[in-house]
Amino acid sequence: MDNFMHILSLLLVAVAMGLSLAHALEFPGKKRLDKDTYSIVQPIYYPGFTLGGLVGEFGGIVALAILLFILPYGTSRFWWSAIALACLVVVNLIYWTFTHRVNNFWLRDTKLSGAGNAFFSSFAGKAGKEDWKQFRDIWEYSHVARAVFAMLSLVSIAIALTA
Repeated sequence: MDNFMHILSLLLVAVAMGLSLAHALEFPGKKRLDKDTYSIVQPIYYPGFTLGGLVGEFGGIVALAILLFILPYGTSRFWWSAIALACLVVVNLIYWTFTHRVNNFWLRDTKLSGAGNAFFSSFAGKAGKEDWKQFRDIWEYSHVARAVFAMLSLVSIAIALTA
């Protein structure tokens, strides 16, 4: 059972890392966009990245927590898995603290319904003065930070699998 959960955790963390890394790799190109072009491009990420984040990040946290519950405490597999979980939790904290709070700025002209509307309006800071470059930088740099911690999570769970 622990091998199955370990591999599942690895796959889910890889999804989370892939999504955040994709955003981070786009940053140099997106930084060259003017306000109008950036505003047109930004809403394309929803709902695909939202669904991927739910599966990869939330699913990864749940799978890693289950894995920690079934692994023997104190083993190297346990500790590397715990590090992977901690890093993935940091990925989520960065999202909810920075990224999610500016999503409503990018989605202010997008009609959302049902779950999408509820999700993106939750915990979202209201956009005040429209300093689009500030919102862009917060959004983009938060994804760079998320990619770093997601990569650390992936490396940690991979090490745990071989320990």
